[in-house]
Amino acid sequence: MAKDGTNRGGARIGAGAKKKPLADKIAEGNPGGRKLTVMEFQDAADLKGLEMPEPNKMLEAIQKDGKTLFASEIYKSAWTWLNERGCAVLVAPQLLERYAMSVARWIQCEEAVTEYGFLAKHPTTGNAIQSPYVAMGQNYMNQTNRLWMEIFQIVKENCTGEYSGVNPQDDVMERLLTARRGK
Repeated sequence: MAKDGTNRGGARIGAGAKKKPLADKIAEGNPGGRKLTVMEFQDAADLKGLEMPEPNKMLEAIQKDGKTLFASEIYKSAWTWLNERGCAVLVAPQLLERYAMSVARWIQCEEAVTEYGFLAKHPTTGNAIQSPYVAMGQNYMNQTNRLWMEIFQIVKENCTGEYSGVNPQDDVMERLLTARRGK
């Protein structure tokens, strides 16, 4: 406690040793001795009849340009991918919603850059400046990657083997290119 009576310092978020993947713990003979949650990846989907939490209606909202936001499609795709691997119950629906919204907004910014270009007109001087959609798109792309790494970390920590197949993050560029063609 500081002299002024406020608490400062302490553990920072993300500080400390990172969690080891489950496969590494098993290979080392479970040195911590705690019970491990083991989830197996299978080549085929093992459908267990889990109900997908309904995505928030905000993910399908009509945008100012009249288009429907397709974040719910991304949410459903990511949830299905997680469910096929037995990890859907481990990832909070709110985390998936944030990921889906971030991907959809990133694609929306990229569409705006395609439509309006990389340059914009400065409001007071009239000189050419970088389009604000470029910076917003970069921010959404970074946020999307951080959220996906958070989701994938949960998957990685709860599987017994390496996983290197396709995942919803691989489909993001495909979706972006399809959106640019106007489909």
